Amino acid sequence: MTSKTAPETNTRDHDQSAVAAGARPLSPRQPGAEPVPDLIRYREPENAYGAIQHHGAVDGVTGSCHQLFLDEHNSILIDCGLFQGAETSPGGSKHDKLEIEFPLDSVKALVVTHVHIDHCGRIPYLIAAGFRGPIYCSKPSAELLPLVLEDALKVGVTRDKALIEKFLDYIKAQLRPLPYNQWQPVIEGEGQALQIRLQRAGHILGSAYVECDLTFGENKRRTIFSGDLGAPNTPLLYGPTPSEGCDDLVIESTYGDRIHENRAQRAETLRKAIERALQDGGSVLIPAFSIGRTQELLYELENNIQQQTKDAGASSPWADLPVIVDSPLASRFTEVYRRLQPYWDEEARNVVSQGRHPLSFEQLLTVNDHETHEKMVNRLAQTKQPAIVIAASGMCAGGRIVNYLKAMLSEPRHNIIFVGYQAKGTPGRDIQSFGKQHGYVELDGEHYTINAGIETISGYSAHADQHDLLDFIQQMQAKPKTVRIVHGDNQAKQTLKTLIEAKRLAGEVHIPG
Repeated sequence: MTSKTAPETNTRDHDQSAVAAGARPLSPRQPGAEPVPDLIRYREPENAYGAIQHHGAVDGVTGSCHQLFLDEHNSILIDCGLFQGAETSPGGSKHDKLEIEFPLDSVKALVVTHVHIDHCGRIPYLIAAGFRGPIYCSKPSAELLPLVLEDALKVGVTRDKALIEKFLDYIKAQLRPLPYNQWQPVIEGEGQALQIRLQRAGHILGSAYVECDLTFGENKRRTIFSGDLGAPNTPLLYGPTPSEGCDDLVIESTYGDRIHENRAQRAETLRKAIERALQDGGSVLIPAFSIGRTQELLYELENNIQQQTKDAGASSPWADLPVIVDSPLASRFTEVYRRLQPYWDEEARNVVSQGRHPLSFEQLLTVNDHETHEKMVNRLAQTKQPAIVIAASGMCAGGRIVNYLKAMLSEPRHNIIFVGYQAKGTPGRDIQSFGKQHGYVELDGEHYTINAGIETISGYSAHADQHDLLDFIQQMQAKPKTVRIVHGDNQAKQTLKTLIEAKRLAGEVHIPG
């Protein structure tokens, strides 16, 4: 499998609606109050040099937040994400855990690997807890992050425009955009230092894995945090940059036990599902994250339409097939993606050079206001006009996709296509699990029978699969002494651990917990 790795000389360069789950107003810690025990059993290490504490993405795939210590007085955070799905439910391991419940005294900076909500959604709570350090991220992420946090605040905290603007102004002032493949000093002192370097991760536009070089007296070590690694040949994106290697690796394992379809297979699966809708007079509903997945889908749908109409032209049913993005947030992100064209991969820029517009083609319709949204739902539910609808949230935990599901799940002529991970405890996971048996899903407290066709296209995942994760380690020039596996279900983590050990890709392999 080949990946689209960016040229070495080019140094330019999960879903917002779930924020509401258990959300409450921000409340800074009161002076003199007893500290709350950390989520992951925080203990001040006796020798903190190079120590790593995990404050999320340990028991599941959400809430990413990792702390790397230079010494007991100096550390950085890698991500500060929101818990989602069953991990925020009453029976879940992180119920109601929005506030920051670990000491911040030593934290000098935050590094954001990418702007999915499960990696950055707790930043407002981090600020409320007293964090005042710089926020490092890639240049594209610096443009996208304020949009993500604005939506998070509106959904989970407040609708007060003045408060939101004040907070966003503060965030923008703290942002320190970095180019890829360039070292940045973060902590400097006598005989000790910590510097970081961002490398392309290929997950969404602006995503990065983080190389951290630590110096403490005569001791030197390198730690890598993978963030979320992408699959090779993802539309619009260069693949992950091969790593030089490290002493310690913290790696995600979302699909540590699975192999994805390749790009050609997934495109064919999507084409067949759309053709069924054209024949049945139904709609294709695609729940999708506003950032990354929506833009990748638009790119591939435009390519599909181009191919299907090349010979038949206007007589092809594809020629009049509307592609509807019903998500104001996704529309805003798509606009930013268009502006960030210099960061697209070579294939995508070649498409543009041919006069095509993969993120703004003729059949693309956007729905912004709620009244138009309601009219669109009713129209597609009551007529036999085929259409493709892309809407958030990607796990069907809220957002406009829910109204489409309520109106269309019971009709066999419609199809639901899942193109992303569905966390345990989300409606999306329930539809996947019970759809084939014509079971039901609970939406807003009511049961809805599932008669619509259900498809899952694993190849559209923005996450690396098992082969890709192993390749990331195998391609390292210096193999890691230790690997910590996070951000995955138990089976995915254990399977990946077994394979890393069997292939002798690291000295030691651990699953924190």
